[in-house]
Amino acid sequence: MVNIEVAYAKPEAQFVVALTLPEGTALDAAVKASGLLERFPEIALPELNVGVFGVVCKPDQIIKEGYRIEIYRSLRHDPKEARRQRALKQA
Repeated sequence: MVNIEVAYAKPEAQFVVALTLPEGTALDAAVKASGLLERFPEIALPELNVGVFGVVCKPDQIIKEGYRIEIYRSLRHDPKEARRQRALKQA
């Protein structure tokens, strides 16, 4: 058994679920076990973007003791395009 956390942040709050799961569990299975998919329907499992301590990982990666799995939201704006628009406004 391994002890992990699954985290999901919204602009107004952060949600962290502590779990103990069997060794050999994949990241996507840990996310399912956390209950966050049911609580936040905007998280879509097929397009799941996850990472461990800020490093993007594949959903089928096996969890390890102490992992903090982070569920990433999709970007609302392309950062490059936002910078370009700010630069145009300043010119």
